[in-house]
Amino acid sequence: MRFEARVTIVTGGGSGLGRVLAHRFAAEGAAVVVADVAGERASAVAEEISDAGGRSLAQSTDVTDASDVRAMAETTREAFGPVDTLINNAAKATDADFLGLGEETWDEDVNITLKGPFLCSQTVLSDMVKNGSGVILNISSVNALGYYGNEAYSAAKAGLLNLTRSLAVRYGPSGIRVNAIAPGTLRTPAWEQRTGVDPDVFERVARWYPLGRVGEPEDVVGAALFLASDEAAWITGAVLPVDGGLTAGNMQMMEEMIKGQGNQTS
Repeated sequence: MRFEARVTIVTGGGSGLGRVLAHRFAAEGAAVVVADVAGERASAVAEEISDAGGRSLAQSTDVTDASDVRAMAETTREAFGPVDTLINNAAKATDADFLGLGEETWDEDVNITLKGPFLCSQTVLSDMVKNGSGVILNISSVNALGYYGNEAYSAAKAGLLNLTRSLAVRYGPSGIRVNAIAPGTLRTPAWEQRTGVDPDVFERVARWYPLGRVGEPEDVVGAALFLASDEAAWITGAVLPVDGGLTAGNMQMMEEMIKGQGNQTS
C-alpha cells in the first residue's frame, strides 16, 4: 500500500470528490482526517472508512478560520502524528451573473477556495519542514485555465495555481512537493441543484469533451494518488489537467470554422 503509516488531511472531505479521495487514500494505508465545515458529513465519511477497516477521524473545520485550521492540525498530530499529505479540496462556486455578484459572495468564494488552502498549507508546513518531507496537493479546476463561468471561483482557482508553484519552489529544498490537479466537470453532489432543474445538463456538457462524457470523482483520484506517492518523487510545481481533453481544444469550434469549405473554389 502506497501510504502505509502516512497521515493525510482531506479538506472538503465530507462529500463529492473529497469523500472519494478520503476513501481511496485510506484504502492505500493512510490515516485520513476528513475535514469539512459540515461536521455531520465528515463524521459519516470517517465512520465509513473505519467500518471498512481503515484509520480515520472527522474534523468540523472552517478552512477560512485560522483557529479552526490550527485545531484540525493539532488534533491530527495528537491522533496520528504530523501530516504527511495535505489535500486542499474545499471550495465554493457561486453561480451568479458577474454584474449581480455581491461583494460578500465574492469574498466567500475566494476565501474558501484560496484563503483556505493558504491557511491549511501554512499550518502543516512547519512540521513538514522539520521532517524534511511532505506533499501538498491542491485541487484546482479547468476554470483556472480558461473562461468557464463562476468568476470569483475561477479567479481563486487561478490563484491556487500560482500558490502551488510558489510553495513548490520555496519549499522544494526542504523535501516538500506541491502540485495541483485541474479537473473538468465532475458528476458530484455540487451539481444537484442544477440537475434538479435541468436533468440533461451533463448530456449537453459532454459534447464539449473530446472523450465524450463528463468526469466522475474516480477519474481524478488516480491522478491524486500518483502525485501524492513516491512514484512522483521528482514532480513538483506541476498542474495536471484531468479534464477529458476539454482544454486540449474544441472540436465543435473547428467544425464550425471549416463548415462549407468543400464548396469553395479558388
